[in-house]
Amino acid sequence: MEAVTAPGAADTVIAEKSDIARGFGRARATYESASRLQRFMGNTLLQRLELLPVSESPMRILDLGSGTGWFTRKLQACYPTSLVTGADLSHGMIQQAKVASVPDIHWLVADAENLPLPEHSFDLIFSNLMIQWCDDPGQVLRECRRLLRPAGRLMMSTLLDGTLRELRQAWAEADPGQEHVNRFQPYSVLRGGAGAELPGVTVETRTIELPYPSPMALAGELKQLGAGFKGRERRRTMTAPGRVRAMCRHYPTRPDGRIAASYEAGWIYWQRAQ
Repeated sequence: MEAVTAPGAADTVIAEKSDIARGFGRARATYESASRLQRFMGNTLLQRLELLPVSESPMRILDLGSGTGWFTRKLQACYPTSLVTGADLSHGMIQQAKVASVPDIHWLVADAENLPLPEHSFDLIFSNLMIQWCDDPGQVLRECRRLLRPAGRLMMSTLLDGTLRELRQAWAEADPGQEHVNRFQPYSVLRGGAGAELPGVTVETRTIELPYPSPMALAGELKQLGAGFKGRERRRTMTAPGRVRAMCRHYPTRPDGRIAASYEAGWIYWQRAQ
């Protein structure tokens, strides 16, 4: 997983947007089968939506960073009379989404920092694990604020500093001085940035642990998601097998031989004033 710019976050590496789009596009056929974390975090957003009164049912919905359209389709099913749009930076992801979805959904290849959409266009912006890939998260939040109608809602998830810390430490032991794992914003930066752009915003956090048979299974899942490390300081050649084996040895294991990976999850909830 690659965190791109995080203003105020030390040591965050910027990846090219074209690299991010290509990486996810190449994973379009395997993404949904590997998206355990993505589904958990997106379902958390949907559960919050279910608590809203019927009178607040959104008529125009934007799924920002829609990927293969898994949650875009769920949103369309929840609100069948609404106009639902899925937007993603990756052309490959949008193509996959079109194939798997009903024709009623609108699709858009676009950059979340500069959306070609008119202001006050949506009653709901839903965004699951997208903003951490953006050069300027603050600009994404400004775009969301611009696009929301009065009383419109933003529901967004992201990842925070400390995500995949076990993998980072294992690689630090196996290959000192070489980055292998992506960095994400600290909570303080996310909270401060969101508060500056979205008055009265709520930010919730939680640590999620997912089990894996082995470190290689974790690495394989990241590859299937298109979320492998793409920082500019990455090696341009394949990592030597000896280093990979050393990483596996240094990764902490449970008594049953399995491993766990920690994800620091964050959710942003905001309603625009009337």
